[in-house]
Amino acid sequence: MEPDFWHQRWTDNQIGFHQAAPTPLLTEYWPSLGVPAGTRVFVPLAGKSLDMLWLASQGYRVLGVELSKLAVEQFFAEHHQAPEIRETGSGTHYRAGEIELICGDAFALDEAVLRDCSAVFDRAALIALPPELRLRYASELYAKLPPGCRGLLVSLEYPQAERDGPPFSVPEDEVRALFGRDWDIDLRARRHIPPEHPGFVSGVSKLDTVAYALRQR
Repeated sequence: MEPDFWHQRWTDNQIGFHQAAPTPLLTEYWPSLGVPAGTRVFVPLAGKSLDMLWLASQGYRVLGVELSKLAVEQFFAEHHQAPEIRETGSGTHYRAGEIELICGDAFALDEAVLRDCSAVFDRAALIALPPELRLRYASELYAKLPPGCRGLLVSLEYPQAERDGPPFSVPEDEVRALFGRDWDIDLRARRHIPPEHPGFVSGVSKLDTVAYALRQR
């Protein structure tokens, strides 16, 4: 999507993708990945996700990247944190405690920035991108993560013809096509989301959320 699309979504507070609690699939399946405490975890297209707070509470260092300055500033303000701010070629870095957020374009991140991110958590990034950007996302951004990197990817599946994204439906065969060359992929869970659930995507007849464990070869 064009950057202006996301900036406008944040300006208009049209952020239905934001959750009022950490992602249940994260809290349930992250411990099974065996990621050591102290590891730096990359969170792409982070918004102001509470998943970052949960990861920090478990002893991890968090590096998020987010296009919207408004989202980044809201994250720290809502949690009563006054971050240190600095500028680099990757964007504006905001850091407080064990959480660092880069306000900038995820595709512009230098490989050196991600070199020590030995884990990744992706809930709202892959499904936010149209097909042509998903291919670039997997082949360029994920490729900058180091060998042995472990992660949890959460996707959505629904009949794509029934609505336009975002969020987009990214079925299992596409996940495996995007990441299978360089990553081991383990399907951990497939959960049906009922229409009455607050996370249900309007306008679709069926919705599932799917969690994959990833490991960079």
